[in-house]
Amino acid sequence: MNTSAKMEEGEVLRVKLEVLRYEHRDLDAAIDALHARGSADMLTLKRLKKQKLALKDKITQLQDRILPDIIA
Repeated sequence: MNTSAKMEEGEVLRVKLEVLRYEHRDLDAAIDALHARGSADMLTLKRLKKQKLALKDKITQLQDRILPDIIA
């Protein structure tokens, strides 16, 4: 794999990471809005929180791919 292809892959990963972070923030805002409304459906909240956790896992995986831990 040449350097430009590797740079392109890195850029793609960074864009995906930003999209996932944006979705994570949106879910957080939706959960907060449901709590603030007071009439939150517990099943809906549970599903949103589960989606948010799955997004957080994907974000962590992408971050690890972009900046892998180096054991010194």
